[in-house]
Amino acid sequence: MTEESSPQNIRVEVVLAMPERQELVELELADGSTVAEAITRSKIVERFEGFDLDLDKVGIFGRKTSPDEVLREGDRVELYRALIADPKEVRRQRAKKQTET
Repeated sequence: MTEESSPQNIRVEVVLAMPERQELVELELADGSTVAEAITRSKIVERFEGFDLDLDKVGIFGRKTSPDEVLREGDRVELYRALIADPKEVRRQRAKKQTET
């Protein structure tokens, strides 16, 4: 984000990370734009075949949020995917394996 935004526009990023690939899209939007509008304008979902967007699983800088949340200058909208494995279960299995050896 190098250029200065005009007073009525803000710059934001929309990111999606999959195990095999990550994408970041920088956008300039009208002040007052929402998370859902940023996702739509970024067209990031279209770049990931098979990714099903769930607007209940979005956030800004790691904080879960609603698709209606109004964005601020510099926000990073994150699209979350389903986890492959439950982190607690993975740790439990790792601990079990270590005690067996």
